[in-house]
Amino acid sequence: MGAGGVGTAVTRIAARRSFFEHFVVADYDPARAEAAVAAVAALSDGDGTTDPRFVATRVDAADRDAVRALLTEHRCDVLLNATDPRFVLPLFDAALAAGAGYLDMAMSLSHPHPDRPYEECGEKLGDAQFARAGEWEKAGALALVGIGVEPGLSDVFARYAADELFDEIDEIGIRDGANLTVEGYDFAPSFSIWTTIEECLNPPVVYERDRGWFTTAPFSEPEVFDFPEGIGPVECVNVEHEEVLLVPRWVDAKRVTFKYGLGDDFISKLKTLHELGLDRTEPLIVPSDRGPAAVSPRDVVAAALPDPATLGDRMRGKTCAGTWVTGTKNGARREVYLYHVVDNEWSMREYGSQAVVWQTAINPVVALELLATGVWSGAGVLGPEAFAPRPFLDLLVDYGSPWGIRETA
Repeated sequence: MGAGGVGTAVTRIAARRSFFEHFVVADYDPARAEAAVAAVAALSDGDGTTDPRFVATRVDAADRDAVRALLTEHRCDVLLNATDPRFVLPLFDAALAAGAGYLDMAMSLSHPHPDRPYEECGEKLGDAQFARAGEWEKAGALALVGIGVEPGLSDVFARYAADELFDEIDEIGIRDGANLTVEGYDFAPSFSIWTTIEECLNPPVVYERDRGWFTTAPFSEPEVFDFPEGIGPVECVNVEHEEVLLVPRWVDAKRVTFKYGLGDDFISKLKTLHELGLDRTEPLIVPSDRGPAAVSPRDVVAAALPDPATLGDRMRGKTCAGTWVTGTKNGARREVYLYHVVDNEWSMREYGSQAVVWQTAINPVVALELLATGVWSGAGVLGPEAFAPRPFLDLLVDYGSPWGIRETA
């Protein structure tokens, strides 16, 4: 579900693998679905031949019954959700009703605490999905949640660190940074602005073993983190993200955080959107040439900005996702950063997808292959930390996308 930038990159990556027989690309806009299928044609030999495994169709992601019927019609084993978080729950429900597995890259939305939003959690990311874990377990079906890059690969790194690199972990900190620029634009986010607004302006969540989950103010606890492979120092701030809600469920750590390298200019623009009320999702009634229309301010912002999937030819630089871990091994202090870097020039040349969406898309495809081959299996609502990390990391390398580790002496 979803044939935007990430969904299209998923098809381009999957087309080079042989673990599946049939791949339905569905979107509300049939032209986008058809374009995503056309994008996989002749990736290897350039003769224009269409890959017969891929078909395009139209469906409304908000319509549970229509999605369930589509899954049943095509006898799909699994639904991969590449839409924005608004559609997590209807797709999650439709997959269960159809007896299909489910994967997503972002979890059900949070709702801040009504009285103490910057101190206490309200409804957390993924709470609505974990509340239904028993139904998935009873059905013997798997919902693998948060299996993009962040969350996703970052969570795999956390489990790998716990299994193989540390005896005791003090902190797991997801750190995301880039040196990407977009020629010709003063402001052009490299990922969905709808999702970016959601995660950056909501109260960030922090986990501490002795305190549990709690919240802080947006953009809190700034720090400069030095990213590898030439990206260099980037100021990072606390942002609401799924890893903080997922990692502590399966990995023992004293503290878990997520910090994103945004930069002062980006933060200033997000604050302005908030002050003007343009981050709101509730529709406003506005006049139009066809009479009053209900319009979400955030959707207007998204429509006014360029589609991130179309920016690849103008983008320069690299993006880095990674997991910073501190603790002890054999009684000695240890600090490592496990990371994955994608150069936009490489991803555009090899796949025709810009770096950020490609880096997000490769991880659910790797997970699908592990599930298809039986290397990963399970039932219920599970995060990436619930599975053995080494097969995932090895297969990621086999896909031609190596990961790295930096150890601080």
